[in-house]
Amino acid sequence: MKYGFVLPWGDARTAADLAAIAEAHGWDGFFVWEPVWGVDAWVALAAAAMTTSRIRLGTMLTPLPRRRPWDLAGQSAAVDNLSGGRLILSVGLGAAHAGWLAFEPDPGRRTRAQLLDEGLDVLTGLWAGQPFEYEGRHYRITPSDFMPPPPPVQRPRIPIWVVGGWPARRSMARAARYDGWLPNVVGKGAAGPATPDQIQAGVRWIRDFRTMEGLPVDGYDVICEGTTPAGDAAAGAEVVRPWREAGATWWIDADWSVAREAVRDYAEDRLRAGPPVEK
Repeated sequence: MKYGFVLPWGDARTAADLAAIAEAHGWDGFFVWEPVWGVDAWVALAAAAMTTSRIRLGTMLTPLPRRRPWDLAGQSAAVDNLSGGRLILSVGLGAAHAGWLAFEPDPGRRTRAQLLDEGLDVLTGLWAGQPFEYEGRHYRITPSDFMPPPPPVQRPRIPIWVVGGWPARRSMARAARYDGWLPNVVGKGAAGPATPDQIQAGVRWIRDFRTMEGLPVDGYDVICEGTTPAGDAAAGAEVVRPWREAGATWWIDADWSVAREAVRDYAEDRLRAGPPVEK
């Protein structure tokens, strides 16, 4: 299992400083979230790339339906190049919260799902290089040789982790076609984070789906998140154990309750204590 940390608040300089601390203390990934209006995630990741050499960097997560996919393709390719091929892109429908609705109307879940599917098509198509053209419900692209950026370092693409709502087949199939599953539960009275039992069932479903589609099973990631205590590796390992046994390949420490004014001290303490691995 690999271990990551999400910075809940903080500017680009904070991200750069904390990513270096995370790398020095054995973490495998450092992530930032992408707001509609706030600290730019891609500036923060670029800053973090300049202070690190090993650790994976990424978003947790990018609401792709509200992004222009060609903008995101250029930003993500630039950070992948800057970091020497260490970027992970996490995407989902995006939650229609007040921080989004203050600036943009919600087109509805169905439209967001269409935009997510088409956005993924456009992203991966542009990463692959020109000529690329696309005709969808929402996006139309014609081939262009006007100063295309360098492609990402990682091939065949930057790894993409996708939110999949268990047990919704269409949502799960979308996640299964890419490189990692960010689990969520959907359905009447059952929406929210997945349990270890649901993770285990989802992992079996994804393995069967990828086998039927002729996609490799090995190397596919399953990402779970929660909080573990600093300074007590044994207790942290016990928190993570059910998720690891259910099939998770990444544990992401994410505490969204930390106050903005306390986040620097919290993050430094948690990162310096190291990931929740019993020694």
